[in-house]
Amino acid sequence: MTDAPRRFFIVAGEQSGDVLGAGLVRALTKRYPQARFEGVTGPLMREAGCETLADIEELSLFGISEVIGEIPRLLRLRRRLFERVVETAPDAFIGIDAPAFNTGLEMRVRARGITTVHYVCPTAWAWRQGRTKNIRKAVDLLLAIFPFEEAFFRRFDIPVTFVGHPLANELPLHPDSASARRALGLDSGSPLLGLLPGSRRSEVSRLGPVFIETARWLRARHPELRFVAPMATPAVRALFEAQIARAGADMDIRLVDGRSREIMRAADVLLLASGTATLEALLAKTPMVVAYKLSPMNYAIARVFNLIKTEHVSMPNLLAKRALVPECLQQQARVSVIGPEVDRLLESQAARAAQTDAFAGIHQQLALDADERAADAVAKLLEAR
Repeated sequence: MTDAPRRFFIVAGEQSGDVLGAGLVRALTKRYPQARFEGVTGPLMREAGCETLADIEELSLFGISEVIGEIPRLLRLRRRLFERVVETAPDAFIGIDAPAFNTGLEMRVRARGITTVHYVCPTAWAWRQGRTKNIRKAVDLLLAIFPFEEAFFRRFDIPVTFVGHPLANELPLHPDSASARRALGLDSGSPLLGLLPGSRRSEVSRLGPVFIETARWLRARHPELRFVAPMATPAVRALFEAQIARAGADMDIRLVDGRSREIMRAADVLLLASGTATLEALLAKTPMVVAYKLSPMNYAIARVFNLIKTEHVSMPNLLAKRALVPECLQQQARVSVIGPEVDRLLESQAARAAQTDAFAGIHQQLALDADERAADAVAKLLEAR
């Protein structure tokens, strides 16, 4: 170990990357108390002690159509970060998620002899497997948060370590649904369906009307059923409220700003958009039906180029390696398909238990103290060099 303080350059994308980055910074600080951290950060990383060169929001983009217009700005940012990395020569460059941005940067940084780590494996196991060639050139180590990723990337001679998922340690193995309902001021006696149409306006614009009409369909069969929907942002809330008004929905859908995890614990069943929320729902042990619609452009590109390689898309099914939860995608994301799937879960205790029993086993597989394991892997890599 060198006597000089360790320096780490971290580039995180998306709010989930801020959570991972903050945990990693804290864990590395335990091992290297004098370490210095800088890079692309969110508020949690800044609070943990990482200096900000750019805000994480600058990388929070989704979908091909959204990224295209931002390419010049992203290239300027990547060039600025590369120049700073070369200037400071950190002990390790750590990219967290955002593979479209980070992989190219990691390749250039590694070519300068700087150790590179990427935290959260790119989804090459799901689509565009050819990316593994560049990943192999870009990183000295991949940190995987899901167990199936380790075996996949080792097939391509990419150094990878499964560290578990921090959220699995953060959330309890046995959630308390009753306390969640009390905290939200919800009736403890009525069946409750949680509606989570997405965290982005683009997602809610496509799924919101379908979710509202599905709620109407279900209310006709279950007059006692209640609905609650967490809203990720004011803009998302305004859009969903407008969709409810246009639908003339005659049922009361309670909207709550944030608090999605409490709602997941409180609900008897969830109808939600495919994405990171499905993992949180799994860890909340709440039965679910998953729906999703890509934009017409992104869906056309995925079909023409045969980009999607997995049989399933939702994280519960990927982790279970089977069709554990119903997936209603693209043309199947309609009331006539979604409604009966949700109804089955509402009606059948056995159907709910089939999901929740599997969720508990998966939770235990992921709860490995990921922050500490990730820091250990980084420290081992540095000491070996």
